[in-house]
Order: sequence, then C-alpha cells, then structure tokens
Amino acid sequence: MDTGFELESQIGQWRGYVERRGVIAAADAEEMEDHLREQISDLSAAGLEPDEAFLVAVKRMGNVDGIAREFAREHSDRLWKQLVLLPATPDGVGKRAPRELMLVLFLAVLGGVAIKIGLDVLDEEVFARNVGLFVLPFLAGYFAWKRRAGVRVGAALLVAFVLAAVLLNVYPFEEGGSTAVIVAIHAPLALWFVVGVAYVGGEWRSDRRRMDFIRFTGEWIVYLTLLGLGGGVLIGLTVGVFDTLGTSVEWFIEDWVVPFGAVGALLVAAWLVEAKQNVVENIAPVLTRVFTPLTTIMLLVLLAAFATSGSLVDVDRQLLILMDVILIVVLGLLLYAISARDPYLAPDLFDRLQFVLVISALAVDTLMLVAMLSRIAEFGFTPNKTAALGMNLVLLVNLTWSAVLLFGFVRGHRRFGATERWQTTYLPVFGIWAAVVVAVLPPLFDFA
Repeated sequence: MDTGFELESQIGQWRGYVERRGVIAAADAEEMEDHLREQISDLSAAGLEPDEAFLVAVKRMGNVDGIAREFAREHSDRLWKQLVLLPATPDGVGKRAPRELMLVLFLAVLGGVAIKIGLDVLDEEVFARNVGLFVLPFLAGYFAWKRRAGVRVGAALLVAFVLAAVLLNVYPFEEGGSTAVIVAIHAPLALWFVVGVAYVGGEWRSDRRRMDFIRFTGEWIVYLTLLGLGGGVLIGLTVGVFDTLGTSVEWFIEDWVVPFGAVGALLVAAWLVEAKQNVVENIAPVLTRVFTPLTTIMLLVLLAAFATSGSLVDVDRQLLILMDVILIVVLGLLLYAISARDPYLAPDLFDRLQFVLVISALAVDTLMLVAMLSRIAEFGFTPNKTAALGMNLVLLVNLTWSAVLLFGFVRGHRRFGATERWQTTYLPVFGIWAAVVVAVLPPLFDFA
C-alpha cells in the first residue's frame, strides 16, 4: 500500500472538510494545512506511522468547528463575503476576486478577437486545425496567473503552444485529407492537457493535483453545458423578437455573438468552477448516479446489437466511430464518479454498478478491436483506422486494469485509493497519445 498517497488523500479530505465550513478562506485553510503537515512530520520523526501521525495531528489541531469560530472572530470582515457571488480569496481582503473576474472577461474578449480574426482570414480547414490555439492559451494563462506559476512553468506552456502552432501550420496537409481531419480532432485534446499543466501549477507529478484536474474537467463541462443551453435559449428568444419586428439579426448573431459568446463561455465556466466549487460538488454525485445505470443499460443493448450484426469485417464504419465516442463518454463518466467519491467509504451497490459499466465497456472495446483488426487485415491501414486502433488500445489498457481494481474493491481485497491512483497515473497517456497523433501520424501517411 502506498502510505504517501493515503496520507495525501487523508490530508486532502481534512482540508476539504475545513473549507466547507464556510468561514475559512483559502489562505487560512492553506495555513492550517501547513501547520497540520508540520505536526505530522514531527510525529513521524518521533516514530509514528503516517496514519497514526495524521490522527494525532488532527486531534491536536482541535475541533474544526471551534477553529472555524476562532478564525471567524479574527477575520469577521470575511463573513459577509460568503453570502455574495465572489468568495473570499487568498488575499483575504476581497480585492483579488474582482480583479480575477475582470481578467477572465479580458481574456474572453482577446479570445473572441482571435476567433473572429481566424474566421475572417483562414479557410475552414486551417481554422478547424487551429481552433484550440485561439482559445486554450488564454485559459492556460488564466490558470498560470491564478496558481502564480513560476518562470519554468510559463516557459513550458509557451513552448508547448508554439510547438503545436508550428506543427499545425507547417505540415503540408493535403486539402480534404484524412490526416487533416484527425489532427483537427486530436489537437484540442492534446492542448487540453497543456491547460492541465497550468491548472496544477506545474505539479504534474502529484496524483492529488491530477485528480483535481479530472474533477475540474467534469465540473467545467457541467457549467459549460448550462451556459450553452442558457445562451442558446437567450439567442433564440432574441432572434424571435427581432423577427416579429421585421428585423433580421442572424448576421450579427453568427458574426459576433457566437464567436465571442463561445470563448466567453469557455473561460467563464472555468472561473465559475474555481469560484463556486461547492455548488457543483453537490451536483456531481447526482449526475454520476443517474447516468451510470443509464449508460450501462445502453452499453449492454449496443453490445448485443454489435454482437448480432454479422461479420465483424462488415460492421458499418459509422457504427465504429459512434462506439468510440460512447467509450470515451463512459471513461469520462468513470473518472467523474471516481473524483466525486469518498475513497474511505465501504463498497456499495453503486460501486458494483460501476464495475458492471467497466466490464460492459471492456467487452465493447474488445469487440471493436477485433472488428478493426479484421478490417485492417482485409483492407490495410489508413489514417482513420490507425488513430482509432491506437485509441482503443489505450482505452483497453485503462479499462482492463480498472476492472481488476474495481473487482478487488467490491470484493473487499483492495482499497478504493488504488483505483483512484491508477486513473491519475494513467491520465497523461491520453494526452501523449493525442500528441503522437498530431505530430507523428500525418507524416506516416504523407499528410494524405
């Protein structure tokens, strides 16, 4: 058992509980965590095991509610800030939060300008390849500023984005070719992991910070979806009102509102996750518990349809693509569920249902691999088949070991922390594969 990981998980749980008390600002929680770590270090040096040192240190820290009241008396000016939109911040005086929001809006405007210029100057294919570069550097810049990233982290982010820009625009892609489409799909995924480096403040070796990034990604998608739905309804109502007045505003919506609104939603959603994490923390468990059984049923039905479709070589190419998308959704659901679960609770019915979900996804992935290998054996390699085969192999490894770990957990032979640790350790593999597809696959197929 990795005692270091268990200790970090326990400290993370303790800090999360402290922060949820509502009157402890982030800087104060960080100060308390530093004090707790010092206590644990001293106790460990005295001969205690890490878990024993943690329990004794927490006991010495005193009752969390009592500590909260003590901090509230010392920082009474913070209490009212918990009732408004902008939460207390590390600066503790309420100045950084408005400045942060202004920075987010400023970056959103810059991203909107970049998107607008790209739409006006570049053809559709070139724009599609570069769309991630018009948005994600601004999001990475926001996190680098928020995490106070050092020069080395900033330089690494800059090099990654510059290298991506060079590859995406120097490679002589054939117009309308398969590799251009594949790169346009995988480039934003690879760049999302660059954003992840900024999000963790350069602590890419930390399992805890990687899990934070997984949690952020899921919560960001939730907020982005809500903003998208709300924005779509508002645009629809606006267009309807102007149509009744005999005025067409579709051109303005398409040329200005959609580009700036899309970039703004991406950045504002990230800011909302940072500002109001406790709101989504209440939604996450509900979403995972609703969609996990539904997705499991869907997978079992699709598995039956796939198995009875006849020859694996004759399986429709469109079906294989849709199955790939579904498997990626399943993985995202699994990661989101893991990030929202208390690792110290005993296994329950939902954990067994997750195991069934993973087994179903593994069976689907195996059948897809057989179908792909059969098609490759008969028709040969193509860029699309190679990219899909690689992704399915990456998913196969992840799902196989996830199934083993979950089975051990529901049987009581393993702790849930092993599953969590496996996902955070394996996470960079997806980013590496996306980068390989962008950088290596096009020249392998002569950019066709």
